[in-house]
Amino acid sequence: MCYCTQFSPKSALLFILTSPCRCNVDPKSRNNCGPPGVTAEQCENAGCCFSSEVPGVPWCFTPLAKKYKKVCPAEVKLRRNCGYPGIPANVCEARGCCFESKPPAVPWCFFPLLVEEGKLCVWSKVNFLRA
Repeated sequence: MCYCTQFSPKSALLFILTSPCRCNVDPKSRNNCGPPGVTAEQCENAGCCFSSEVPGVPWCFTPLAKKYKKVCPAEVKLRRNCGYPGIPANVCEARGCCFESKPPAVPWCFFPLLVEEGKLCVWSKVNFLRA
């Protein structure tokens, strides 16, 4: 799992890896996601998967559900405060947050990011509220 970042003053832009397996659906279990004759481009533009390799089953079909992981951002610019000054690591982590006691003058207890597991780099803009 990896992610790339670029920064602007009020937001962080993340390249998030999306799952390579979302379209790996057993052909017999596919749920139709488009009308007969739909093109691959139309299907994919609708957020669906397209595979014409197996006859007699939907070629345009619903992808599997997305899976997410909590990731503690290494980049301090992505930290959004989840605690208070001097919060102990165990209290921070009990809140479901990340703890890193360095560098100084940044939140040590901070919210994790939800990152989609998987494959392709996709732009996702994450705006942060003031903590």
